[in-house]
Amino acid sequence: MVGNSRLETIVLGGGCFWCMEAVFKRVKGVKNVVPGYAGGHKPNPTYEEVCTGTTGHAEVVKIDFAPKVITLEQLLDIFFQAHDPTTPNRQGNDIGTQYRSIILYTSEDQIPIIEQAISKAQKMWQNPIVTEVKPLDTFWEAEEYHHNYFDKHPEKPYCQVVIKPKLEKLINSQVLNLQ
Repeated sequence: MVGNSRLETIVLGGGCFWCMEAVFKRVKGVKNVVPGYAGGHKPNPTYEEVCTGTTGHAEVVKIDFAPKVITLEQLLDIFFQAHDPTTPNRQGNDIGTQYRSIILYTSEDQIPIIEQAISKAQKMWQNPIVTEVKPLDTFWEAEEYHHNYFDKHPEKPYCQVVIKPKLEKLINSQVLNLQ
């Protein structure tokens, strides 16, 4: 439990929001993780609209965290290990602009931390990092059936083949600071 400490917010997109939500909701110091859409131009988009690639939105998670427990730098370290930030508009078999790597900051104070995290992460990747960085305009919460998808449907093929191995890799490499 985070307690009464001050929370900060960051919005991250690294492919399917089911994966990102499953990863970040297990991190100590993270108070809330909400799947949604951001970075585009269409007001109040639906999942089906975002999947067409015409809304400009990416699948993202809005993360509220306690910086006294976990720093933005630590969250970004997890982010850059939880997806491939060098492939534009794609994560594995998920292809389209909605799966792009994106960081949407909620405070100007986050910019230098994000820039440092990208420089640090670049050392882990051979190809250039293509993560889009911009201020959060509007976050549109995803439909309820997307919330806690992995926890509600661990038997589904996507969860078994994509999310579960990703979580196991991050846990085994001790990247995750688990709750």
